[in-house]
Amino acid sequence: MSPSNAIDSVSHMNQIPEEEVERYLRTGGHDPSFIKWPGDNFVACSQVGTATLRNALISTVRQRAPQATVPEGLVAKDMVAFTRAKVTPMVQGLFPPAEVDIVLGVLARSVVFLTRDTIDIVLGKTPWLGTAWDLANLYLASYGAERLSDSAPEIVGLSEETNCYVSVEYFTREARLDDFIVHEAAHIFHNCKHESIGLPATPRREWLLEIEFAKRETFAYACEAYSRILELGDAPAARRTLLLEIANGRLPADERVDGSEYMDILREAVEARNGWKRILRRCASIPGKRGHSLATG
Repeated sequence: MSPSNAIDSVSHMNQIPEEEVERYLRTGGHDPSFIKWPGDNFVACSQVGTATLRNALISTVRQRAPQATVPEGLVAKDMVAFTRAKVTPMVQGLFPPAEVDIVLGVLARSVVFLTRDTIDIVLGKTPWLGTAWDLANLYLASYGAERLSDSAPEIVGLSEETNCYVSVEYFTREARLDDFIVHEAAHIFHNCKHESIGLPATPRREWLLEIEFAKRETFAYACEAYSRILELGDAPAARRTLLLEIANGRLPADERVDGSEYMDILREAVEARNGWKRILRRCASIPGKRGHSLATG
């Protein structure tokens, strides 16, 4: 019996633990053992529970944002070409020439904007239920709808493995020094292994970039800001002016980032011939002390 058929069957017998559904929608949490769900074994219970929670999430999101529309800037846009153009300077600055095209190919197809046309698929296929809940809240907030919880993380993007989920606020938010795409793409570097995209790996080069666990957000924010500085400033003086603008009011509102260190990294990057390498050097991990995380932006 397929999970969907199993759900239909047990629903008629009123065996679905509604308190578990309510808990998930309210908090994003769930019992990983699925002990309260119907089924003959853990796998069956997990299948029924996971599918039921996802379906409830999708249904609730539809109800809360019935009028969601695709922003004009996203209509008929070639997102692969658009993303590739956005991340090309970063990839060229961080990777050797022989690897650039391969890495660009991965990043160019990594971005998914959360719209009415994509949200159901994303919530249904994202591997982790907790991530699906975070993405549901991101989507609702981007359309001004009521979030599932006031305590839900206030994010505009989230990266998981080689996928970057981005808010449609990218095309409506008036903040010229923000770039959610570059920020989330920067997280892919520490989430993706060389061998998974066909690049040779060594004991010292397992991941695309070895970023210190505690500095992953600093790295992503620095890459985001530096990309905008390069895009908006066509000369050293203009870039220093943009740097001053960041220092005077555009610091990341993120407790994971030390503002002083962040600005010091950007100053060094702006004065360097290859600022991307300076950012990487300041955020690189110590060999043998790598951690793991799910990065959110």
